[in-house]
Amino acid sequence: MGEITNVMEYEAIAKEKLPKMVFDYYASGAEDQWTLQENRNAFSRILFRPRILIDVSKIDMSTTVLGFKISMPIMIAPTAMQKMAHPEGEYATARAASAAGTIMTLSSWSTSSVEEVASTGPGIRFFQLYVYKDRNVVAQLVRRAERAGFKAIALTVDTPRLGRREADIKNRFTLPPFLTLKNFQGLDLGKMDEANDSGLAAYVAGQIDRSLSWKDVKWLQTITKLPILVKGVLTAEDARIAVQAGAAGIIVSNHGARQLDYVPATIMALEEVVKATQGRIPVFLDGGVRRGTDVFKALALGASGIFVSIMPCQCPLTEKINK
Repeated sequence: MGEITNVMEYEAIAKEKLPKMVFDYYASGAEDQWTLQENRNAFSRILFRPRILIDVSKIDMSTTVLGFKISMPIMIAPTAMQKMAHPEGEYATARAASAAGTIMTLSSWSTSSVEEVASTGPGIRFFQLYVYKDRNVVAQLVRRAERAGFKAIALTVDTPRLGRREADIKNRFTLPPFLTLKNFQGLDLGKMDEANDSGLAAYVAGQIDRSLSWKDVKWLQTITKLPILVKGVLTAEDARIAVQAGAAGIIVSNHGARQLDYVPATIMALEEVVKATQGRIPVFLDGGVRRGTDVFKALALGASGIFVSIMPCQCPLTEKINK
């Protein structure tokens, strides 16, 4: 195995090293996976018009997000159940984000709790929230994230039910028995049992609130002072409502193409969302970003920063980082 030269090469290594059920869970999109391909392909249709003879001897990549200074406009998106990939899981990701001087977003469905991630040391962290039917559970979780020093809530709004991920159905996906959804331990709903199709889909059907609506963004503002990012916006119409609802920012996201297939690539939806917000709140993007040129394209089209999904893994480069 030679030197890893780009992010795409990690996928082949992960396929080799991870159990099939785990790799398929991380890698697959919904249904025909058209949007999964399109998230990548759309970037390749955007071209640069380079201007020459500009002094580029001094480059400053740092930026601010919600008032927090970070080293670059690249942040870490929430990714569930990271200990399936590596025993250190979210701990390693938190340490790597802190070392890189950027923001980590912790998934509600993490295999390490908000308190455990906070214990890894300093760092700017956001908390991704799924809204459960039991609102006491939600309020408790948000309070715990606040107490653990998390700085914002990324409210995922595109998952009233789980997308139809056929690989997970075939594999009867479930969380390996030695792991739990740590944020819900002891709450009688941290269990994900084997089901007739995807265990995660069954869990979501049982626990996640399908009635979630814009009024709940207001409700969240009554239980927390933390800024709320609305994650999962793809249209100008919803962008305008998000501004009116008091969102602190928008994440243009199609859930890594894992929810509704045949929605546009996020880079194609970005421009209309940016226009609709009229500069009143920052707009971020996730989905399909693999190279610096992708980041640059998103910034050029009006994004204030991007989020990438990062997994701790047993690969030559990340071994160094995780140490």
